[in-house]
Amino acid sequence: MASVSRFTRAYREACLGLLLCATTAIPSPAQTFTNLFSFDGTDGDHPYAPLVKGIDGNLYGTTSGYEVGLGGTVFKITEGGKLTTLHGFCVEPNCADGATPIAGLVRATDGAFYGTTYNGGRNGNGTAFKITPGGKLTVLHRFCQTDCSDGARPVAGLIKGRDGEFYGTTYGGGASGNGTAFRMSPTGKVTTLHSFDGSDGAKPEGGLVQAPDGNLYGTTYGGGGTGNCSTLGCGTVFKITPGDKFTTLHVFCTQSFCPDGSNPVATLIEGADGKFYGTTSTGGDSESACQGGCGTVFKITPRGKLTTLHRFCSQNNCFEGTLPTGNLVQAADGNFYGTTLVGGSGYNCNSGYGQGCGTVFKIASGQLTTLHSFGTADAGSPWAGLVQDTDGSFYGTTTGGNASYGTVFSLDVGGSSIH
Repeated sequence: MASVSRFTRAYREACLGLLLCATTAIPSPAQTFTNLFSFDGTDGDHPYAPLVKGIDGNLYGTTSGYEVGLGGTVFKITEGGKLTTLHGFCVEPNCADGATPIAGLVRATDGAFYGTTYNGGRNGNGTAFKITPGGKLTVLHRFCQTDCSDGARPVAGLIKGRDGEFYGTTYGGGASGNGTAFRMSPTGKVTTLHSFDGSDGAKPEGGLVQAPDGNLYGTTYGGGGTGNCSTLGCGTVFKITPGDKFTTLHVFCTQSFCPDGSNPVATLIEGADGKFYGTTSTGGDSESACQGGCGTVFKITPRGKLTTLHRFCSQNNCFEGTLPTGNLVQAADGNFYGTTLVGGSGYNCNSGYGQGCGTVFKIASGQLTTLHSFGTADAGSPWAGLVQDTDGSFYGTTTGGNASYGTVFSLDVGGSSIH
């Protein structure tokens, strides 16, 4: 699990200086948090992915399985918390069906789900698969079976394009080993759209989003050539046109102390205003309690003008959360909601990565409100973002926090329903 362990080291280092301090965060409105299901290791462990709603009204997701020696699972869960394991992946490194799904699923028009695994595929470099709501899994593509020009080890999930094809990214492989962006047919034929070389980005952990004009937008965790975060750089935002023309829109951390953020992990989303919104896992404020900054929320125009909307944990105030790794969601009320991996007011996580087990937050007009702070009782550390149901409630997953295997949870914030 190179990607997960690598980022685990990153947030351990980032939070060495986390301090207890008085909070100035806006009080959260009334809400109801429910732990719907706790994984015990035999039924899956450590879900890193967001959930997706099926046509049957159930929620579907994946567990990574990386800690207890299992190969991960695909599961469905009712809104009442009844979980069914649809598929258990193999535990061997070269499992034909794949292993260790870090990414979530995307639902196609036929009701089936498509996803990726980080490991497995006979050669250990991951797969792309299709699975029905009944649990029948079909491997569509095994990455890196020959020269790895098609990419290797996808961390992010797929999206369904307007042309009926699927699009995604790989963390490794490609011409220089720094990852790829690719297109895949419904039958599994993969075409590499771009191979990252480091100067234009490296190691994408987030997926792609497609704008109405057909352009694809995404982020890379590293690369950009600034050298402030690593020899490759602090990450980028990029665009790929339908004609496969690649453009770097923004390079993070070209200024001292990374005020614009660094190392984006999450997939971008397109807002109702036509701009794109995302998070960076580090950077943002040189005076924050995290070494290298505690992350940001940003928006960026299709032309590449970036605006930082919020810098986490500035002035040593980490009750609002720190290190956001999940994607944002724009809810029915027009506001954005997300999660942080660490921070918050739950002080008993004892994870070794600083105080707090993460948060759920809302951001409106650049003003952040903490809605929930995770603790040992609800097994925190949410890596993934949220999904909103038609009744306005949010659903998400946690990776486990304090010696737990992870959970599925719901949060009712009393918001408006989706019509």
